[in-house]
Amino acid sequence: MADDKPNCKVVLANNIAKSLLAEVHEGLQKIDRKPLLVGFLSSSDPAARVYAEWTGKTANENGFAFQLREIDRELLEDALIDANNDPAVDGIIVYYPIFGNRQDQYLQQIVSIDKDVEGLSHQYIFNMYQNIRFLDLANTKKSVLPCTPLAVIKILEYLRIYNTILPYGNRLHGRTITVINRSEVVGRPLAALLANDGAHVYSVDIADVQVFTRGEGIRKRRHEVHEKPGLAIENCLPLSDVVISGVPGDKYKVPLHLLKDGAVCINFSSERNFTPEVKERASIYVPAIGKVTIVVLLRNLLRIVQNKIEAAAEASQEKPTEEKAVQATT
Repeated sequence: MADDKPNCKVVLANNIAKSLLAEVHEGLQKIDRKPLLVGFLSSSDPAARVYAEWTGKTANENGFAFQLREIDRELLEDALIDANNDPAVDGIIVYYPIFGNRQDQYLQQIVSIDKDVEGLSHQYIFNMYQNIRFLDLANTKKSVLPCTPLAVIKILEYLRIYNTILPYGNRLHGRTITVINRSEVVGRPLAALLANDGAHVYSVDIADVQVFTRGEGIRKRRHEVHEKPGLAIENCLPLSDVVISGVPGDKYKVPLHLLKDGAVCINFSSERNFTPEVKERASIYVPAIGKVTIVVLLRNLLRIVQNKIEAAAEASQEKPTEEKAVQATT
């Protein structure tokens, strides 16, 4: 008798996080101290506090130091400047939302690029959208990417949605992906990253649908965005190999009857955007990504510390050369 149970594989974030943590631990062994991450909590949002607590727990359990500083939001700007100037602080994370408007975007730019573990500084955001993957011309120092979008990328790599036979940077060629959410913090950056890696991305928001793509045959160097008047989620889901949803409202649910049979479904909202019946149609379902996001945050911190150590080593090598040049001219 045939087995009527769904063949969907449910993949938990904890299992994916473990593989990333091994990479982080290897990098930490080459550093002779615990990198210090300072978190700033100026929000009454319960989700922000939970995220802060998870961050501290994961950091402390994995060889990092963590301090949570609860600051009145009107004093946060000065507190960030102080942390920028404190040599003991290696990384800074701010738990948003705070003001819930453009002032939050301003605060993101206060954090020094040398301590911005969230990848929200202008240079990092510019690099991400322009598909510039390194900070230096020698391509040795990788740029830092926003944590939640990067966590989704790492999940897709773990699930082997990325085709490793193809060249790095083109490994989503042939994949059609729908991202439901176009926030400036997660949805839009995620659509850009996926398209920069070669995917054809439908970016679905409450008002419209946009397509992010590097063109036919991925001939463009970076993604372009095309408005698609008249297109709706009903047109996108049946074509999509992967559906990624992050709608914050508890009432929104992805219309499962529109899913392509065997689609990969990932939820990055704090709410469940997929009902349990998703397992009847999806081949793989990732119900939450929070633990991966925190490990990616620590990975970003490690990268910042490594960049700092390499910069100091390069400066010390240049100094004797400069001294010799001075001696030769005297």
